[in-house]
Amino acid sequence: MIIVGLRLISMIVGYVFGTIQTAYFYGKAHGIDIREHGSGNAGTTNTLRVMGPKAGLVVFAGDAGKCILSVLLIRFTLGEIYPDLRYLFVMYAALGAILGHDYPFFMGFKGGKGIACTAGLCLSVNPWFIPVAAFMFIVPFAITKYVSLGSLLLNLGLLVQMIVMGQKGMLGSSSQATLIEIYIITFIIVALAYYQHRANIGRLIHGNERKTYLFKKNDAK
Repeated sequence: MIIVGLRLISMIVGYVFGTIQTAYFYGKAHGIDIREHGSGNAGTTNTLRVMGPKAGLVVFAGDAGKCILSVLLIRFTLGEIYPDLRYLFVMYAALGAILGHDYPFFMGFKGGKGIACTAGLCLSVNPWFIPVAAFMFIVPFAITKYVSLGSLLLNLGLLVQMIVMGQKGMLGSSSQATLIEIYIITFIIVALAYYQHRANIGRLIHGNERKTYLFKKNDAK
């Protein structure tokens, strides 16, 4: 029962951090409600399109940072007490942060799509995730200018890499049962990302997805 409770605590901690809506607060500080502009999404891409690269960078840093903070808090508290379950608790915290970002209670459960938070997960869980995550996002985006495609491949790469690293013993001393639970949590995170991008997937299939540019004006609609 204690371990079940600690899973829940990890998720709650993550959710609380996740509800810090960087795009919303940054937009309000500059006189706009980001949800009333562009796609209406309170995330990095919509902020970039509506408010420009600087705003997009600030929002990305804030949204990735809140996941990083929740992961590190759980890692150096519960993870120190239960080292064999460190990565498990960390993944519950990351899942909570993504849920808090996507479904913040004080914004009618309408937030972002969780990709910057997922990037924060990749940056904070294990250093080996960083180069693969960067490659899986940057290369497709650089070639196609589709943020959604890079985001989807980033998540797919996260799932594959998590399983590979887990089976190679690179996720600490986690038991096989714990590893399977970690894989399930990762799959839920990935499935949620694909669900949040269901409209983008349809546009990608039909060839009418919006492109995003870093150094020239974007169509915010």
